[in-house]
Amino acid sequence: MKTTSTTIKGASRHFWVLLITAALIVTYSCSSSSKMIDMPYTSPAVTQLDNVMAPSPDPRVGLKAGLFDAEEATWNLEVLSATPPPKDFLGVTNSDLAFKGKYAIQGNYNGVIIWDISNPAEPKVVREYICPASQSDVSVYENLMFVSGEGSTGRLDCGTEGVDKAVSKERLRGIRIFDITDIENPKYISNVQTCRGSHTHSVLKDPNDNENVYVYVSGSAGVRPDEELPGCSDAQPEEDPNSALFRIEVIKVPLANPGMAKIVSSPRIFENLDAPPRHGMSPADYPALAAAKKNGAFIVDFNGQETVLPDSYAKQMLSGIVAKRGGTGEPTAADSVQLREDLPGIIAAMRGGGEDGKEPVRKGPTQCHDITLYPEIGLAGGACEGYGLLLDISNPANPVRIDAVADSNFSYWHSATFNNEGNKVIFTDEWGGGGQPKCREGDPMEWGANAIFTIEGGKMKFEEYYKMPAAQTTEENCVAHNGSMIPVPGRDIMVQAWYQGGISIFDWTDANNPVEIAFHDRGPVAADKMQMGGSWSVYWYNGSIVSSEIARGLDIFQLSPSPYLTENEIAAAKSIELTYLNAQGQPKFEWPTTFALARAYTDQLAREKGLAAGSLDVVRQGLVNAEKASPKVRKQVLTKLADTVESYAGSSNNASKVKMLADTVRELGSKP
Repeated sequence: MKTTSTTIKGASRHFWVLLITAALIVTYSCSSSSKMIDMPYTSPAVTQLDNVMAPSPDPRVGLKAGLFDAEEATWNLEVLSATPPPKDFLGVTNSDLAFKGKYAIQGNYNGVIIWDISNPAEPKVVREYICPASQSDVSVYENLMFVSGEGSTGRLDCGTEGVDKAVSKERLRGIRIFDITDIENPKYISNVQTCRGSHTHSVLKDPNDNENVYVYVSGSAGVRPDEELPGCSDAQPEEDPNSALFRIEVIKVPLANPGMAKIVSSPRIFENLDAPPRHGMSPADYPALAAAKKNGAFIVDFNGQETVLPDSYAKQMLSGIVAKRGGTGEPTAADSVQLREDLPGIIAAMRGGGEDGKEPVRKGPTQCHDITLYPEIGLAGGACEGYGLLLDISNPANPVRIDAVADSNFSYWHSATFNNEGNKVIFTDEWGGGGQPKCREGDPMEWGANAIFTIEGGKMKFEEYYKMPAAQTTEENCVAHNGSMIPVPGRDIMVQAWYQGGISIFDWTDANNPVEIAFHDRGPVAADKMQMGGSWSVYWYNGSIVSSEIARGLDIFQLSPSPYLTENEIAAAKSIELTYLNAQGQPKFEWPTTFALARAYTDQLAREKGLAAGSLDVVRQGLVNAEKASPKVRKQVLTKLADTVESYAGSSNNASKVKMLADTVRELGSKP
């Protein structure tokens, strides 16, 4: 009879289990005064990811609308809390998150909200810091907090009255720096102004430099006038080598004196990139565009395609027009007319055009949207308008582009996430700018999605797309947005925000077969019109999944065990304790050696059919016996078990995972 490497059937299986277990028991008995008694254990149910059974029909489809009472759908997640924002931030856009210790710091167009999330079921606001700016994306390092400002109404003094002049020395467009030694009482200590402001930023701690941190600034607005910030130019680089176009800014921040922070370089990482390919409109766009025009929406020509300007951007631009004419209060009809006249020039300026509103000959990107830094591997992923870039950041002040990819299915490369090994990267496509419904029934699944690339020899190779699979309504802004890796050892699992598409958790260990394994979603904010809401960003942080809800506040979840992610895998993930986390800074996970780690690898080998059932029984029995044994016996049991596991590698279809399990068991045995 032929026996495969993954299956032992009937009496043969029982014979070998008894034989191997007996051999282990003899070993235990020889080193203890009494015979080892097998402890009871339970094998978790596991299912191969090719056989995931998602709820059907999908409960995310057809959810009832509401601001704080919308219907919800959840799968393999538990909602721990859903907390509305404080009143001064209610109705104002919540943006990105950063974490430090027990705190979550939430950006908001009115400033920042500091939450104590030590009890994730009852997060508490400990500080509301009013300091208006868009987008107020936030990052931290040690006792410093950095906040982005890009809009024209942000003030250097954090005042709420805005700026009422076209050119003003009171305007803030760049990076604010705060001292958060007492995090519940931030102190505004400095700022660094930039020509295009800071839409987002990334904080880089170079492993070889303990005296400074670096901030990479991505600005996407038009270039401010030279009269407001000397040296700013919107000319093409061939006309003015100091042009603010086609570059990022690198700010060096001395940790001993952060008030001396300054721009130290402006790398032109976009040189010699051609105009990227692009796609047209989705079939679902045509009636929506016609309806938007009929309703008086602002329409822009972006990359040669008519697009509805998101309400949040329209409000920001109208506020700028009101300020420019020295007015106060709500925009007038004349302000709206002025914005329609100005829009072609504004969009052209963003893309490096001239004052006449005409776009130049199409070139590559003039800016990045997000740059995700992974300093432990010396790489960064730049999501830069029409391209995804791979950057060498080994010299933090002078990042160098080593590869660039474009894709006709992508509209706006928005953010990047590496896997822990750094041999894969995901780029997201914010098709529609985040303010439009791009997850409708008729929208292509390759548009507004993620693109997965493998990395080898500094080159990226496309593998597959992933998009949140549940169709959303025309009243829900929905497209790929910000997320993070969940530190499950041996797997690549990501949690990601999709605005009003909710949050989706998916496994992309197999780069060619990403699979959703958990989700949460709410119905639209409003039933009868598009109203911004949903998850702006969501991150795993020390056992919790924390989401910045644009309209509804702060949501916190925890994973529920399932056949696709077991309790042991979740416990191993929870063994990772971070001291801080930034949206565009990626830490390298290093798991402590625990019994949960060994069991997580065992569960994965069971799911992958990487070990025969009898071998899995031996491993599970040995682990539970060792954990309950005295330290002396535990060491001997685990040493023998490690040898046994190692012997399985040759017959496994995943020898590397078996070796990881054997090494973990051996390290457990070496612990005092």
